Amino acid sequence: MSLHNEIPPLTAYSEEQRQEAMTKYQVIAPYLRSEKTLTVIKVETGIAKRTLQYWIRDYEQFGLKGKTRSDAGKIHLDPEIVVAIEQLILKYKRNSLTSILRMICAQCQEHDWQQPSYYQVYKISQSLSQSLKKLAHNGQKAYENQYDLIHRREANYPNEIWQADHTLLDILVLNEKGQPERPWLTIILDDYSRAVVGYFLTFQAPSAIQTALALHQAIWHKRNLDWPICGIPEQFYTDHGSDFTSNHLEQVAIELKMNLVFSAVGVPRGRGKIERFFSSINQLFLQDLPGYIGNGTKAVLLTLKELDEKLAGFIVYNYHHRTHGTTKKAPIHAWNDAGFLPNMPESLESLDLLLLHVAKARKVHSDGIHFQGLRYIDITLYRPA
Repeated sequence: MSLHNEIPPLTAYSEEQRQEAMTKYQVIAPYLRSEKTLTVIKVETGIAKRTLQYWIRDYEQFGLKGKTRSDAGKIHLDPEIVVAIEQLILKYKRNSLTSILRMICAQCQEHDWQQPSYYQVYKISQSLSQSLKKLAHNGQKAYENQYDLIHRREANYPNEIWQADHTLLDILVLNEKGQPERPWLTIILDDYSRAVVGYFLTFQAPSAIQTALALHQAIWHKRNLDWPICGIPEQFYTDHGSDFTSNHLEQVAIELKMNLVFSAVGVPRGRGKIERFFSSINQLFLQDLPGYIGNGTKAVLLTLKELDEKLAGFIVYNYHHRTHGTTKKAPIHAWNDAGFLPNMPESLESLDLLLLHVAKARKVHSDGIHFQGLRYIDITLYRPA
């Protein structure tokens, strides 16, 4: 068995271990992007050059999971000290970490706290997102300009930028109880070709599950050979990101080596392309179906499965072959004419583990394990109260 196969998947690690892997990646990321040399990083962080080389080797061989120690991710500081360090970092944007260390040590002497090391201060600084630092140091406008600029330009080739969004469809279909209900559609669009790379239909409101399922379909090969669009995007942009979604997908993004960007809730930037697609769905697809809101007819409603089948047919055989008003090309032609090989995950199993499993401890109750509103039990172990 190869060494690569002996390394457990990212999802096998605890939250603390995954955070340790994130911290290591953030240290070596400037080197991986050819922005800094190892010597510069060594001077800035105080981490030995040989250690940095080990981290780079592990990341290139094994991805974000690398080789994480069983006690990794623990800073071993009292929570009030960690909070004080974070507050100083966010307040004093021009101060070096050495200056922050001096200030926190002064506070520790005053309160009789344990004094942290430079590396502990550095790890706490790295755990704060760059977007949060930008917001705290430069204000809302600077934050929006830096983190939303990418979505106001055109992609230069397929899979450079993908965008995702959700909408409540203007149609009633039958739910599991046979009652009329409006379904939600999650869509992922390739910015360059305007082709649909993945989607997911459900009666549930937008959540991490919908985003993960749509992204899973988008990345992997489709069963329908007439829908060849797949691969790992360089940049993935999505609205409606909760803290849970951001944290989980951020780890997935680094493991897949794609740049993940969430827009602020209530600030939908760069959504014009997806909103145009939603408009096409209404005008070219939903309006001709029974149950479309506004038709006023009492036709027999479709089931969600029937709507899903019709939507897939519309995307693959209609929308993808219609000339787009902006690109002046049919999405499928814009995709195929680029002549490139998509970057794919190692296997479908590794993609399943990354996107569809979250390594989070679950408490076993007397009546089973509760997860996502469901209860899981084993008959041989279940003992009713």
